[in-house]
Amino acid sequence: MSGRLVIIEGLDGSGKATQSKLLVEALIAQGKVVKAVSFPNYESKASLPAQMYLNGEFGTHPEDVNAYAASTFYAVDRYASYKTGWQTFYENGGIVIADRYTVSNAVHQCGKLPKEQWDEYLEWLFDFEYEKLAIPTPNLVIYLDMSIDVSQKLMSKRYAGQEGKKDIHEKDKEHLAKSRTGAHYCAEKYGWKVISCDDGSEPYSIESISEEVVNTVQEYLKA
Repeated sequence: MSGRLVIIEGLDGSGKATQSKLLVEALIAQGKVVKAVSFPNYESKASLPAQMYLNGEFGTHPEDVNAYAASTFYAVDRYASYKTGWQTFYENGGIVIADRYTVSNAVHQCGKLPKEQWDEYLEWLFDFEYEKLAIPTPNLVIYLDMSIDVSQKLMSKRYAGQEGKKDIHEKDKEHLAKSRTGAHYCAEKYGWKVISCDDGSEPYSIESISEEVVNTVQEYLKA
């Protein structure tokens, strides 16, 4: 009996970690059997290529590494996480809540390609991870949609104004803007649940966003 895999996706600074944590707590309080995972898994050696990429060791701009190469870095990390951390739990029917997943590649790598190549890339990506590597396909993807300026303010606050702590994605507003466009395309194409997280200048409250996230997952689990 396969479990369920729910993804919390969003650009950097959109509150994925916070909302994933609150969702897990809410489901556990309801008696659900839940496990949380997060990507990249910085505690795993399998995440080293992804870390090197984000740290700028292959180039200081995201476009210095092509979409297909960058995708493989993250895919290896997910494969290792699944095989060593949550495969048995998932196969026994558990609910897995993931902060980022394969769809993160879709969001962040589409923007490196001309739009006419997006469908070809996405077909390759999902076949590579879900079929070739055989990691689980998500049952539900929730995309936390936040404007770039608001997310940048929140990240600057997180890093106490030390911009040098940002990785090559976080510090590149042009890349993030392209990624947001790619996310909207994917959300419409694949039926992701999009939750608005700001009014254009200020973020909505953590509690109001959490309520919508939890309600969305509860409705899915009832179906």
